Amino acid sequence: MIDFTNAIEELNNYRGSEKKKTLIYNNKKYLVKFPDPIREKNKKISYINNAFSEYVGSNIFRIVGFKTQNTILGKYEYKGKEKIVCACEDFTDDEKILYEFENLALSTNPDKKIETELSDIMEVIEESKMLDIKETKQKFWEMFIIDSLIGNTDRHNGNWGFILNKNTGKITFSPIYDCGSCLNPMLEDEEIEKINNTELKNLAINCYSCLKENGKKINYMSYIKQKENKECNIAIKRIFTNINIDEINNFISNIECISLVRKEFYKNIIGQRYDILNQVYNTIK
Repeated sequence: MIDFTNAIEELNNYRGSEKKKTLIYNNKKYLVKFPDPIREKNKKISYINNAFSEYVGSNIFRIVGFKTQNTILGKYEYKGKEKIVCACEDFTDDEKILYEFENLALSTNPDKKIETELSDIMEVIEESKMLDIKETKQKFWEMFIIDSLIGNTDRHNGNWGFILNKNTGKITFSPIYDCGSCLNPMLEDEEIEKINNTELKNLAINCYSCLKENGKKINYMSYIKQKENKECNIAIKRIFTNINIDEINNFISNIECISLVRKEFYKNIIGQRYDILNQVYNTIK
């Protein structure tokens, strides 16, 4: 693993709730995410496994074929303690600027606060005069499908967006970033070891997006199985065959610093969701 301890540090200008540093390594800028201290009461775990989730989730998007933020698992020594970190390469520069979706939402309907209600998000996209509406919707729903596979509970309006090329004025869907809330980062290894098959299935199925429909958070698997959203159905048809489950499993197996029990948990819970996506795909293809 790369040791980022002695990398050049810059003032941090990245937002978000995670503990982070801005580091320069091999002349590239990285947002380096540290394991977050636990915020919930009565939890024995001392930190959140968000670094692992970030790395695995981002790379699953990459395996499927998305443009994705480059991520590296590494280590960082702080006050004599070695911490596992996830370094996320900055994909912006003087020419390319990231505009998160929430910034676009702020510039639309002045009478409505846009949060994560699905209909509001679609309305913002449809009203935009700057975006390729068809392409943006396609990318959004493809992202939704892979978020359902990895169980991402926090794809809010600040966790996806667009890249503006200042020289050409072209706006494109940004690389995927901020996957640290996927794959149950709050579970420690000792808890995972106690999970039986029924509990694993329940965890896989009862996973909710932060997107809402009629004020209620969307249950990924239930929403997809209902097949009521045509754009979501079309996204499954487009993207499911790109999900190489063997490649995903091999990738997870070869990560050195993740425990065997966590690797098996990742593969099993992803496998449960993959099977559901496969069933839906076979009914609509």
